[in-house]
Amino acid sequence: QVQLVESGGGSVQTGGSLRLSCAVSGYTYDSGCMGWFRQAPGKKREVVAVIETDGDTDYIDSVKGRFTISRDIANNTLYLRMSSLKFEDTAIYYCAADLPVCHSLWVGWSPDHVGYWGQGTQVTVSS
Repeated sequence: QVQLVESGGGSVQTGGSLRLSCAVSGYTYDSGCMGWFRQAPGKKREVVAVIETDGDTDYIDSVKGRFTISRDIANNTLYLRMSSLKFEDTAIYYCAADLPVCHSLWVGWSPDHVGYWGQGTQVTVSS
């Protein structure tokens, strides 16, 4: 049984940093693409960053240079390091595994296309 459990969310001021963690069980880094998504109030869920089995990463333009997706293979944990946070980064952040398309420009996706989801962790950025 695959389980993804996020942690590390919280409230931070504009310009601050947070690191999200996703503890993974039942799924390993070489099983397939993993990533982070987010959903802001009143908006659709969107891809934020993905990481391939070979370690290649991809980000949406709005977070490039500010966010870093990484993984700890030994501890089976996925991370999202977020810095220079902006108000518009406020959202619920979701860890995901078994993505059939490993690219930030995944057109036409829906939550049903993703194999596994975490429960989400809230990130709130305020001035």
